[in-house]
Amino acid sequence: MDDWKAAIGKGMVPGALASVASAAVLALCSRKESGHVFAGTNAISHWLWGDKALRKNAPTWKYTLVGYGIHHASSLMWASLFEQAAATVLARKSVGTTLTASAAATAVACFVDYQLTPRRLRPGFEERVSRGSLALVYTAFGLGLAAGALINHRKDRA
Repeated sequence: MDDWKAAIGKGMVPGALASVASAAVLALCSRKESGHVFAGTNAISHWLWGDKALRKNAPTWKYTLVGYGIHHASSLMWASLFEQAAATVLARKSVGTTLTASAAATAVACFVDYQLTPRRLRPGFEERVSRGSLALVYTAFGLGLAAGALINHRKDRA
């Protein structure tokens, strides 16, 4: 897929599913580990509000909505890159190859998030949940990418 406009369009469904799935798992892990459902999502807003966001627990427009907005936009970006980079593989419409491609894309996203990105622009929820929970959040993200890609490319048959 050489057309970035098409890749961005194709990234909407996988990005939305990856965003919702990973945010749901983040909420569950945040609740379990910090006692606060919104702690992880609030932490994402540290991009704008600094380290104060890393300590916010209650749902607020300022921290929760901004945190989820950043998370959702990032998910859409990664999904669009995924659709562009893996277009040939995804066109095969194979569950196995789609899961493999989404796992690879998720691994790249995690590597970029934590190895190449300055601390100030990292997701932030790593400050509120364990490494095991991070793995679950990224796994949910990858499954959302795969589900969205399968939906997208199933529609290509029609």
